[in-house]
Amino acid sequence: MATQDKGSKSYLFSIVLVAVLGGLLFGYDTAVISGAEKGLQAFFMGATDFQYTDFMHGFTSSSALIGCIIGSAISGLLASSWGRKKSLIFAGIMFFISAWGSMSPESMILPKGEANMTLLIVFNIYRVIGGVGVGLASAVCPMYIGEIAPSNIRGMLVSWNQFAIIFGQLVVYFVNFFILGDHIAPVIESIGQGMNQITNGADAAWAIEHGWRYMFGSEMVPAGLFALLISLVPETPRYLASVGKDAQAEAILAKINGAAKAKEILSEIKATMTEKTEKLLTYGVLCIFVGIMLSVFQQAVGINAVLYYAPRIYEAMGFNNPMVLTVFNGVVNLAFTCVAIFTVEKLGRKPLLITGSLGMAIGAIGVACTFGNESLQLLCMISIMVYSASFMFSWGPICWVLIAEVFPNTIRGAAVAIAVAFQWIFNWIVSTSFVPLANSLGFWFVYGMYGIICVIAAVFVWKLVPETKGKTLEDMTKLWKKN
Repeated sequence: MATQDKGSKSYLFSIVLVAVLGGLLFGYDTAVISGAEKGLQAFFMGATDFQYTDFMHGFTSSSALIGCIIGSAISGLLASSWGRKKSLIFAGIMFFISAWGSMSPESMILPKGEANMTLLIVFNIYRVIGGVGVGLASAVCPMYIGEIAPSNIRGMLVSWNQFAIIFGQLVVYFVNFFILGDHIAPVIESIGQGMNQITNGADAAWAIEHGWRYMFGSEMVPAGLFALLISLVPETPRYLASVGKDAQAEAILAKINGAAKAKEILSEIKATMTEKTEKLLTYGVLCIFVGIMLSVFQQAVGINAVLYYAPRIYEAMGFNNPMVLTVFNGVVNLAFTCVAIFTVEKLGRKPLLITGSLGMAIGAIGVACTFGNESLQLLCMISIMVYSASFMFSWGPICWVLIAEVFPNTIRGAAVAIAVAFQWIFNWIVSTSFVPLANSLGFWFVYGMYGIICVIAAVFVWKLVPETKGKTLEDMTKLWKKN
């Protein structure tokens, strides 16, 4: 219940809860491929007009990342011209179109169930459309939460976005698991030169024809819900103030912070909005460099090599139940994301990032030293879990917190767009390079490389990243003007 002095926490949390659904869709869309990709691969291997190679499958599995790069690159323009709210509504629509189109790429035009090059192209177009939604949501959701949340709990609330991302991944792991049910996933074996064969085609027929479709189509439910609910929340006060709608901005701030505090916050916002045409480098190269490198390191540490290929990695490690281990890994990830949520305002951003970097380094080097040794199979699995869990309480949520709050108001939209675009570019680099590197140089090399990058990331945070705990978004202007 709102009061004139203190505002309403329930109103704030209800807004944030809707906004983090964008994070849930982000996680859902990026992880749905982990359960669907084998059935999808087997389906297109049945094409008669072309040969579906490993390269084609790698591209198809990661094609959504092309859309992510596009979505994040245009997020600043859309967030500044349309506003944060309308940008998120657009993202929800993109999610829904992609889910429907990925489930039924024939689109009631092409022959149903007939694998061919045209269908493959159309499928990838729908995945790119979904990627645009993911890229938009990944940039605008933290921005929206960061701009609407009070400074004393902003880090915690932005961290909920990462919780929603991991929860979305966990939900889709379960959804994929239950969709497959008693049906058998296809077993695909390499026959050399990038070609493969299905060894259990008859037994896996349902998964090949229908399973992957239902997995992609299941996203229509949360996508439709998000697009509907986000239309009911308010625009952020900082965007409203930037377009001259001070009365609306103050009304929303009063509901969240109380009437007296609202006037004070609005005054601070207006003070930093006086120069709306400030150039990107107004606050120096270091400001933009820090934001970009936070994004680069979040991906360069290699986490998506685990998130996207978890079932295959556990299968390669010799485990007979890779999907069960993938679900368990998702539960561990969710639990350790909560560590960040409940400690980010107490411990600060930098300590969590540094500790997580070192934990990831230990886990990655542990995998490098034990992978392929049957007697050390359990230790290898534990190392994967340590590596993943360390990311989840550090770089996973805290990177988004810092990107949402480290830039001054007048350049935030453009700066966040650039930072998040770099994040998706390096996501694509890691995701597409993992399998070729692992196959040619070995898992020991790949995870050893990730371990070294984690150590470099810790040094970067220690030396260059400012601590933003307890600071208002308006304080960022003062912070970077001093540098």
